[in-house]
Amino acid sequence: MKIIINDHRKIHALQEEFNNLFPYLKIEFLGKASGAMASPSPKSVASNSQKLGEVRIMHNKGTVTISPEMSSSELEQDFRDVFGLNVRFYRKSGKEWLSITTTDKWSLEQQNKEGMSLSKL
Repeated sequence: MKIIINDHRKIHALQEEFNNLFPYLKIEFLGKASGAMASPSPKSVASNSQKLGEVRIMHNKGTVTISPEMSSSELEQDFRDVFGLNVRFYRKSGKEWLSITTTDKWSLEQQNKEGMSLSKL
C-alpha cells in the first residue's frame, strides 16, 4: 500500500488508510518539536483534523510504501527521515490501545494479528 504525503493532507485521512489495512493498529502523529534538535514529546499528539504541513519539519511530497512485512520501527523511521513526521503506533488490546514499544521489531502483520487475538479475549 502506498500513502500519499503532502502538506495539505489531513491526519485523519492517513489514519483511515492505515486502519483499513491494519484494523487492530493505530498510527498517531506527534506535534512539531520545540527546537531544531529536540524530539517531540510523546504526549504531544497532533489533532487528527490538522494538516500534515502543520506537524512536520521537512516538507517533501511523495509516498510512503507500507507492507505487512515491515516493522513499526522501520515505518516510524521512514516517516521521520523522508518526511519529517514523528509517528507512534498502538495495538488494540481488548478495549484499550497499547503503545508498541517492546514489540516494535515485529512485522505490522504480526502486530495486527496479536491485536486481533487480544481483542477477542
